[in-house]
Amino acid sequence: MSLFECEVLPGLKTFARDEILGLLGRAVSLLRLDDESALAFRFSGDPERLLALRTVVAAYSVLCLAVPRPLALLGDQHFRALLAAIAEARALHPPGAFRTLHVDAAGSDSPVLVRLRRALAEATGLADDPSAGDLQVRLRRAAIPTGDGLPTGWEALVRLSPRPLSVRAWRTHNLPGAVNATVAAVIAEASDPRPSDRYLNLLCGSGTLLIERLLGAPTQLAVGVDVDVASLARATDHLRAAGLAGRGRVIEMDAARLAFPDGHFDSLAADLPWGQLTGTHRENVMLYPLVLAEAHRVAAPGARLTLLTHEVSLLERLLPDFADRWHVRRMIRILQGGLHPRIYLLERAG
Repeated sequence: MSLFECEVLPGLKTFARDEILGLLGRAVSLLRLDDESALAFRFSGDPERLLALRTVVAAYSVLCLAVPRPLALLGDQHFRALLAAIAEARALHPPGAFRTLHVDAAGSDSPVLVRLRRALAEATGLADDPSAGDLQVRLRRAAIPTGDGLPTGWEALVRLSPRPLSVRAWRTHNLPGAVNATVAAVIAEASDPRPSDRYLNLLCGSGTLLIERLLGAPTQLAVGVDVDVASLARATDHLRAAGLAGRGRVIEMDAARLAFPDGHFDSLAADLPWGQLTGTHRENVMLYPLVLAEAHRVAAPGARLTLLTHEVSLLERLLPDFADRWHVRRMIRILQGGLHPRIYLLERAG
């Protein structure tokens, strides 16, 4: 069985573990790794299957090297093993998918690692990029237990895709403040998705929550609403790029004044403005209670409402005022880019 590692967002490791086990089944064996940002496992199947993971940031093959220091990686045996791991990752994609190479390691500008970078670039035909690259190779001291005691030596992690898996191929437009697609996939999974759902994405922006919900499970109805026409145009492009043009639609509509009848939706979700790249705190003080009230009006009895926000204090102050309308079923803390947003899973009271 080959060794792999997935990078995950702290707080979402359980969702990534469940997806890996569900996708790979008995062919996978999880390994204990005391790191909230990573999942290690052995897998006996085709590594191309890992490219379908939606709740992880990136997937890597792991090469364990019994060497005391990186200088030994320039030796013929270990260098050829590293080239083989790189070739396996490249074989998962069409020719030309990888153009640049980046070696991520402590002291990457040291003479030894500069030599290694140049040797890898020459052997692979990829341009050495000291800051980023399509083909990512991470070097670190061994961290994954082998079963024979503490790990020793070094590990080389080769990313299996030219971009992180969290950067979806369907995302043709990048809007400031758009929700991370990995987080959106977790929101879809946490909402207890059902094929019978009539789903509403409030404040849908460029459509990430809507698309990840449709990719996760079928729906009876799926609609996204927003007042920003430019964002809706991008959401339409994204639906088309994801092959979902016939399954979801977006409408220009104010989330605080929805033109839907009472009790029309079984599942609702919103990435509420964080008051940073989008919106302001003063605007959010007005907007949040309006969205909670209007979502309750269009929600069917027992409907689920999933919210993502970084305005935690504001939402926490509001929720007791809505206790007769929304029950808090779960809260998930996330660490993302130095920020600490939270996912709230609510259920319509009554």
